[in-house]
Amino acid sequence: MEMHAFGRLTPVDLARRRLLAAATPIARVEEIPVEEAFDRVAARTVRAPFPVPSFARTTWDGYALRSPDTRNARSDRPVALRVVGEVFAEESYAGRVGPGEAVAIATGGAIPDGADGVVIFEEVERDGSSIRVPRRIRKGERVDRPGHDFRRGSVLVRAGEALTATGLGTLASCGVATVPVFARPVVTIVPNGNELLTPGVPPSPGRIYESNNVTVAAVVRAAGGIPRSVPPVPDDAERIEQAIREALETSDLVLATGGSSVGERDHLPRILPKLGRLLFHGIAVRAGKPTLAAKAGRKLVVGLPGHPTSCLANMYWLVLPVLRRVARRTGPGWREGVAVLGSDAVAPTPGLATIVPLRFEAGRAYTTFRGSSIITSLAGATAFALLPPGRKVVRAGRRLKVYHLLPPLGTGGADGAAGPRGKH
Repeated sequence: MEMHAFGRLTPVDLARRRLLAAATPIARVEEIPVEEAFDRVAARTVRAPFPVPSFARTTWDGYALRSPDTRNARSDRPVALRVVGEVFAEESYAGRVGPGEAVAIATGGAIPDGADGVVIFEEVERDGSSIRVPRRIRKGERVDRPGHDFRRGSVLVRAGEALTATGLGTLASCGVATVPVFARPVVTIVPNGNELLTPGVPPSPGRIYESNNVTVAAVVRAAGGIPRSVPPVPDDAERIEQAIREALETSDLVLATGGSSVGERDHLPRILPKLGRLLFHGIAVRAGKPTLAAKAGRKLVVGLPGHPTSCLANMYWLVLPVLRRVARRTGPGWREGVAVLGSDAVAPTPGLATIVPLRFEAGRAYTTFRGSSIITSLAGATAFALLPPGRKVVRAGRRLKVYHLLPPLGTGGADGAAGPRGKH
């Protein structure tokens, strides 16, 4: 079995910077209905085409009246007004409120001409077609003037913002039916290896089920992308290269899993330089050292280790920020914080940074790592630490810097860790 050594390993910070610098944010724009646009990224700034409300309206159920008519109203000497009509929210009053008159009005109803204030039902006594108002009603009381919510030309959503429920509500309140958003980047996942079986087929001796497609796809979705997975490709250089080239034609980014190391059947190190400029091969990190990337035109191809824990860990600390940049999302996908280590001790690796997946219990952090090939090494992990190269063991009770994965991948630090801090 032929092996060859890694060249000079790339430090973790440099690998991430190179990958981020080579990432091209998505440029495609699509117009979609506002009801389908939640959490999509606005491609253009949208302004209000008219003021909201566009007419003076009441904020309470009550009676619209002329405020001067109530100037002398007192609790022991209420002013009597004659009720001459009524207005529901979808209606407008055809006449004009004159001296000594009032119009019953429902919340949201248009203030009739001549009226400039509203007294609520609970404050008056009604006797047939008249009401008694026990106090002075100020001009504009219980009334929203035109543009009270926002004026014509006000910014409803800004380009580059992820659309929230309230943002979409402002669009709808202005009658905006569609909104321009950036397309979600398509990310194709290409697993390779003779040993891989697609879940659902019968088991076979010496074969294992391919699981990276599922975990990688979850991270892609969380970052705002559309994952597309292909069936496992056998260990054949030509077939792997063809699968990646086909994926590049229809994708914004390609993630290949397996075959990234230095063994006889690790073909990615020979394929990626054919596709474009090699950014790095081999990162000074444990787990996940056999990782490489290339810039193919305006697109990226990233080769990830086949071991499930190494693959997913590298998706978190290395690829997630890149996916978010391509999808025009702000921040890396995590929030920095400080946590107290629980009963487990974690040991750094001489010459390599160490990724430590973490779960939280009673406000303390515990490592979940069991081995690079064991998917349960990340079970329950909502954060990770990145230990610098060295030999000094971090023992229980010590504080360490952690990176809390944001929802839906993690809790963003809401699971009891101390002091989330920094940018997100």
